[in-house]
Amino acid sequence: MANTTSGTATFDKTFSVDEIIEDSFERLGLQNVSGNQLRSARRSLNILFQEWGNRGIHYWEISNTNLDLVEGQSDYNFFRASSDGTSSTTTPTNGIYGMSDVLEAQLRSNYNTTTQSDSPMTKVDRSTYAGFSNKLSEGTPNQYWVERFVDKVTIHIYPTPDSTNASKNMHFYYINRIQDVGSYTNATDLPFRFVPCMVSGLSYYLSMKFAPQLTQQHKLIYEDELQRALQEDGSASSTYITPKAYYPGT
Repeated sequence: MANTTSGTATFDKTFSVDEIIEDSFERLGLQNVSGNQLRSARRSLNILFQEWGNRGIHYWEISNTNLDLVEGQSDYNFFRASSDGTSSTTTPTNGIYGMSDVLEAQLRSNYNTTTQSDSPMTKVDRSTYAGFSNKLSEGTPNQYWVERFVDKVTIHIYPTPDSTNASKNMHFYYINRIQDVGSYTNATDLPFRFVPCMVSGLSYYLSMKFAPQLTQQHKLIYEDELQRALQEDGSASSTYITPKAYYPGT
């Protein structure tokens, strides 16, 4: 009689924080950890997730939403203070609590109707936005600058919506921060592809505090597994390469 399989594929959601910590310590030859070691490991895991924010875009953290535009209003704030969005008067009803940056945006007309249409908005840098002579001039919004603070992200729109555009939305894709670790019984805010590098990364971080002689070894393992996860992340699409034609005399 053939053996059966588990019929599940949920290990990344059942792999709790305390188990992650336990496995990471075991790689250092440490078992039955408790007290300050657990707190130290949870803190290191949070730091690891923050460091991943400097490793490029994590596609599972990309979301999109619609921002209701207000006539004459140029600035829209998205605070990070709370998970339910109650600290911000401009947070959309779906709740944005950890926005890191905006990737792309469109001006959306007739939202959620059969005549819905989008027109692209251009993301500009601070110098370009600073060069606009009248930042409150009204018209059809077609540019925006994202200003990132410690506690919030502010989207500056130019020009500000006039009366004919105030009923439109700014639809945009944004990057969320990876959620904090929280309770030891929690699962992590990661797809299954990043479980191996998460554990090896935590082992590397813990080795610097509890087993310095193993730090270099675990760093190599971590960087290798993280690189594979980053290469696998994203959405595959077709690539077409077309040779450029050159003509004499042109």
